[in-house]
Amino acid sequence: MSGLASLPLVLAATEEAGRHEIATPVSLILIATAAFIIPLISGRLHIPAIVLEILFGVLVGPVLGVIQPGEDLLGFLAEFGLFMLMFLAGFEIDFQRLERQGPVQMATGLAVVGGFFGAAWIGTIYLGVADLNSRLFVALLLTAAAVGLVVPALRETRRGSTRLGQIVLLVGVLAEVASLIGIVLLIVVVEVGAGVKLLTVPALIGSMLIILVVIRRAAWWYPERFERLFRSDDPQEMGTRATLALLFVFVGLSALLQIEAILGAFLAGAVFTYVFRDPGGLEEQLNGFAYGFFIPIFFINVGIDFPLDELRDPGVLGEAIALIAVAFAVKLLPSLLLMLRRFSFRDSLAAGILLAGQLSVVIALADLGLDLGLLTPGLRAGAIMLVAVSAIVAPVGFRLLAPPLPAVAEIVGRREDSPWGD
Repeated sequence: MSGLASLPLVLAATEEAGRHEIATPVSLILIATAAFIIPLISGRLHIPAIVLEILFGVLVGPVLGVIQPGEDLLGFLAEFGLFMLMFLAGFEIDFQRLERQGPVQMATGLAVVGGFFGAAWIGTIYLGVADLNSRLFVALLLTAAAVGLVVPALRETRRGSTRLGQIVLLVGVLAEVASLIGIVLLIVVVEVGAGVKLLTVPALIGSMLIILVVIRRAAWWYPERFERLFRSDDPQEMGTRATLALLFVFVGLSALLQIEAILGAFLAGAVFTYVFRDPGGLEEQLNGFAYGFFIPIFFINVGIDFPLDELRDPGVLGEAIALIAVAFAVKLLPSLLLMLRRFSFRDSLAAGILLAGQLSVVIALADLGLDLGLLTPGLRAGAIMLVAVSAIVAPVGFRLLAPPLPAVAEIVGRREDSPWGD
């Protein structure tokens, strides 16, 4: 996995190698231009920008071959975009609202996630997965949600602060965190068996809790200094520096403990917004910084890595299509449980189709599952195809079932104090 420390080496390679002198500048010009133009086109077509970003990546990558997968600088920028996306996903959690509503919503979210896993476990039978570890891996993989896909969709439809948006975000968070932790523990067991290494996950959580306590105490004792983080006129941009520092500290801790780094990025955003409940203009600055360039590069890179050649095998394609069908059923059917909380059938269906979306984290996990013998090549190809298909179908389907709200409705949604069940 690339890191910030590798950027000088990447740039040096760009200067020394003729291949990078041609390929990298062309790639950057195309991607930078697309990142600027695509939102304008998507607005006119009334479809999410990430859909066109993924399709653009498929066009310039597998179809035309203009950009080759694995370019160092592009991979670095895409990975940074993924970290920012996961950080902002954690940043989006409304802890004040969660605390105000009590444990009912958490119980609802856990029930829906439990339904995801139960449906996925049954789905592994349909997919012909027999081995216990493989069934667990596939079930956890299908249970996973893509908060990085949920947040942009809620953001574009202005539903992030509404009752529907908050329950979707809560279920997405629980599904993503639970599946990631479950897969990490399963991989540790498969690789080395049950032992001391299993303590790495609680060690990460414990380290983050210590950092959380320290930040809260410091903010309590020195409030005037922490207020500077949220000033829009600060010439040193201490707020942006603090958030990025926290992001990479948590990512570094995850890497140090050999845990998936995106889990650290997500928890960093959650910790920051838990400590500072009213980030003020800082959230807008971070959104502009991340969504303006780095996050679009991540989605474009998803399209560039799409394996068209592997899916030309009819057997692999059939197994892939079966996985996609099961993946959508796993999310759509249990999401109807939301009707018990007085959500309409349409809203429940919208939640299910959005939560069915996946991102390239699934690709990374699928590659790992193939290496460990937990996935067949067909299921691995299906997981990759699932990312490309669901990342397009999920936000479009959600937008059709839950159209964008006017700006006034978003403001009202943020201020509403009634319980979610009302």
